[in-house]
Amino acid sequence: MTELSDREADLVSAHEQERPARRLGGILRLAVWIVGALLSAYSIAVVFWPVEALQHRMTFLAVALPLVFLAYRSGLGPALHRLRRRRPPPAPDGAAAPTLPEFAAPDDATVEVPTAAPAVAPTVELPAGSGAAATVETVTPTETLPAATAAAPDEPASGGGAGSEASSKAGPEWPTVGDWVLAVLSVAVLVYPLADIDAFRDRGSGAALTGLDVVAGLALTGLLLEAVRRTVGWALAAICAFFLAYAYFGVYLPIDWTIGHRGFDLAQIVSQLYTGTEGFFGVPLQVAASYIILFTVYGAVLDFSGASKFFIDLSFAAFRRSRAAPGRTVTTAGFLLGTVSGSGVATTVSLGSVAWPVLRRAGYPREPAAGILAASGIGAILSPPTLGAAAFIIAERLNVGYLEVLIYATVPTILYYLGIFLAIEIDSRRFGTRAVPVDAPPVGRLLLRFGYHFSSLLIIVVLMALDYSAFLSVVIATVVAFGLSFLDPAHRMGPQRVWHALAKGTLEVLPVTAVCAAAGIIVGVITQTGLGLNLSKIIVDFAAGSLVLTTLLAAGAVMLLGLAVPVTASFIIAAVIISPALMTLGVTEPEAYMFVFYYAVLSEVSPPTALSAVAASAITGGNTYRTMLLTWRYTLPAFLVPFAFVLTPNGQALLGQGPIGTVLAMTAVSAVAVAALAMATGGLSGVPERLLAACAAVLLLFLEPVPIAAGLAVLAVAAAVHLIRRRRTPA
Repeated sequence: MTELSDREADLVSAHEQERPARRLGGILRLAVWIVGALLSAYSIAVVFWPVEALQHRMTFLAVALPLVFLAYRSGLGPALHRLRRRRPPPAPDGAAAPTLPEFAAPDDATVEVPTAAPAVAPTVELPAGSGAAATVETVTPTETLPAATAAAPDEPASGGGAGSEASSKAGPEWPTVGDWVLAVLSVAVLVYPLADIDAFRDRGSGAALTGLDVVAGLALTGLLLEAVRRTVGWALAAICAFFLAYAYFGVYLPIDWTIGHRGFDLAQIVSQLYTGTEGFFGVPLQVAASYIILFTVYGAVLDFSGASKFFIDLSFAAFRRSRAAPGRTVTTAGFLLGTVSGSGVATTVSLGSVAWPVLRRAGYPREPAAGILAASGIGAILSPPTLGAAAFIIAERLNVGYLEVLIYATVPTILYYLGIFLAIEIDSRRFGTRAVPVDAPPVGRLLLRFGYHFSSLLIIVVLMALDYSAFLSVVIATVVAFGLSFLDPAHRMGPQRVWHALAKGTLEVLPVTAVCAAAGIIVGVITQTGLGLNLSKIIVDFAAGSLVLTTLLAAGAVMLLGLAVPVTASFIIAAVIISPALMTLGVTEPEAYMFVFYYAVLSEVSPPTALSAVAASAITGGNTYRTMLLTWRYTLPAFLVPFAFVLTPNGQALLGQGPIGTVLAMTAVSAVAVAALAMATGGLSGVPERLLAACAAVLLLFLEPVPIAAGLAVLAVAAAVHLIRRRRTPA
């Protein structure tokens, strides 16, 4: 496998929701990598030598937050550059204005996301499926970790100093004085409470904060808003600012308004957010500082050890014969690559670089091919065993093991991929696709030679089943993947590759760390003001107490929120506002959280933004809007199945809850419902039978005996009508 081309890396950046890091050079790049590797090593060490929760989270953020300011551009460069363009032209040796690629981000900025290893490291092959780069500007993995819109450098690179020979078109970029000030300030406000954390915690719990405590807390608030603006844009920063304003000015709302509250001064707000585990240092940051960084290190080790290349080769080798093989191959490869890159857009682009030529030769038109790529890519966030960042938050909020969350996701994942495979089978007949010869070793030979790459994945599941913690399980799996890398001479994990994997683990988690810490503002304000319960009451009252209408409103709200902020942030916000509304009406906690999780993820394939679909259409050259609609068709089961486990008594079986017989029976019925959906959206030619198939699918998803019987009967009628109409149609 080859590493991502410049254009493919640009596509990832242009269509992700998080901003690419700057290309650092020379001694600063080396220093950032060393600090990143040390932070990953610290996170691994904490698994064996636990640290008190607040202290651990503060320490983690004290290292990660300064790296954000050094590694991520402020985004103010384009505006300053436009002002400078009005002045006389620069001297001949001045930096040229960056050109805007056709797929660039809306803020008129160029993007440069390299994939080559830095000068201080040996050349390391990065498989296309890795969805990441081995430099500071890596594309981040898990729900939560894309690398979206672009920003031009704050200052054009001068080309001087060590590292000016970097392969970047613009040369290395250097943090500005302002970036250094923010980095130093972020260290100060986080090291300050660590100096005497017990006294600091006591002052917070006793509402006896000093003036310096308040100033430091307000400074950290501003720093987090700036960090999240740099990494994911203005939307989430504005939402956090709105909640802060609500906490302070809510006292001025009319007393008879449900969302009114008694008001809180700055000291009370800072105490809530800064001195305990209800704000900045809450569950979201704990997830970033434990689950996510450990899994990103694991993914990096898998990546460097050649697992991505093996997964791609295995997928192509497994389905080489039939006319539906190209589409099946892409879908399977997307599922396997999800264990390395949990980013939907990154997986889509990485997969597209290899799969689009095959799909084109097989006879797929541009838009359906892009739809398959996007649907396969988004499966990276939906599929066990790594899922997205939001899944780790579910485990923490429900106080269950991560294995339990994997069980929740198993049946919906099976139904998701069943829907895609059926749609591919239907499309292969419609478009007359053909098998494409692929130069790949036989499946048996691949499994015998490289099948050991699956072992670390199995170890995670087995160890968690044996009641090992998720943290220890993934660390052991990482060590196993490291040891097995020596079976492949081309991908042996020597000291420098180990160092790269550790550094990459930290650098990929920086955006989600900023998101999780800033989301603590929202969670803290909602807890302090009681807004969550009040908004839940408003939602339920608006729906007149109807669970069906409340569920529809919840789905729409989560998807709308997902259009503006990343998956992880939209899940956190929805989990504290919308999930309680569902639970008020009798929905269990697992059902409510999984419902919100799926709709937060599906915002990536939902018009009008549909980031994965937009990236896929850019690869194939297809019509963007038509690609969105086709992607929606391929992923339709994922939109409907969550309603089944919320609205029906037997729906909990789809989350693996209940007797095994019930789980298997409901899974089989749901599979028939997915098949009916596939028939309704393309498998049947006439409108009457399509409508009948759609009605049958809805009835089957009620998962109750009478609706199931009615659904099967309606489906049989649809099939009969189709056969009769087909016989009457002249050949």
